Amino acid sequence: MNAPRLNIDLSTISHNARVLVDLLAPSGIQVAGISKAVCGSPDVAAAMLRGGAARIGDSRVENVTRLRVAGITAPLTLIRSPMQSQVQQTVLHASTSMNTEARVLDALSAAAVQLGVAHGAILMVELGDLREGIAADDVVAAAQAVARSPGLTLEGIGTNLACHSGVVPDQRKMDELSRLADAVEAAVGHSLTIVSGGNSANLEWALSTSDTGRITELRLGEAILLGTEPLKRSPIAGLQTGAFTLVGEVIESKTKPVQPWGEISEAAFSHRTPPLGNGSIRQAIVALGRQDTDLAGLTPPAGITMIGMSSDHLVVDLGDQDVSVGDELTFGLDYSALMVAATSPFVATRAFAN
Repeated sequence: MNAPRLNIDLSTISHNARVLVDLLAPSGIQVAGISKAVCGSPDVAAAMLRGGAARIGDSRVENVTRLRVAGITAPLTLIRSPMQSQVQQTVLHASTSMNTEARVLDALSAAAVQLGVAHGAILMVELGDLREGIAADDVVAAAQAVARSPGLTLEGIGTNLACHSGVVPDQRKMDELSRLADAVEAAVGHSLTIVSGGNSANLEWALSTSDTGRITELRLGEAILLGTEPLKRSPIAGLQTGAFTLVGEVIESKTKPVQPWGEISEAAFSHRTPPLGNGSIRQAIVALGRQDTDLAGLTPPAGITMIGMSSDHLVVDLGDQDVSVGDELTFGLDYSALMVAATSPFVATRAFAN
């Protein structure tokens, strides 16, 4: 098989989606499976849907298009505000999009009328994380404007927390979003289909509160894909964490000195911490680099230590492991490492179901 290679266990993804869907259903919360970390993989999206996800969301219209072309018929949400240059493609392939700008909404309206379709709009509200969002005081007026726009349907409101500033999605934040949903409905005269409370960081709140208020949806990527929650980077009970592994091939295996020699300056990617000790080590080079993944997010095989990574070489200390040129080493990944690997043109993908 080709290497580097991203192995994807689709059964684990379906399992994680099903567990989360079942946990949230008693509170009336649906799951939108988020595919952006895997570059809109149709295989992964289909696994999420088999696990009960109500819809799929992605931040790039190219990925939404990829999903539609691959035959995904479930509702698709563009979860980043569309670029004005991509409104036609957005309306053509996405059922709904998340928005904050009046100018973009006007362009979506014009594109929807031109194409003869109805496009759903979800208005994102700023609740303190300082990424995207309309000010809370302005959301009712924005909703009324959408309700008057031909070609657009006001599907709901939402918010995003934890991603930019690390603001925790707690009861107070969700109560505020619920109050805004009530205010919007009163102003526009119809019910909202979606009140999207946030992402995987919301799970701690959602699974512990006795009052989920008006929240009807969570957008779950990391929790489904990796079985972890982003606030503390910890595993979630009942979920599996081994859906993804990254495989690299060894291209050199030699005994080398611990210490470099010669005048030391900047390394390829800033300063390298001087190694400790003297003597020699059994060192290998794996054909993986920063163009393929994020070094900080890799977990090496037992007994092997990562020393450093350049654009296309990963240097490891083999310890007592018997590794030769041509052998493959398998690494675990966190969200950052997964995202880079899934979007690298140099990393092959092997999806399978157990």
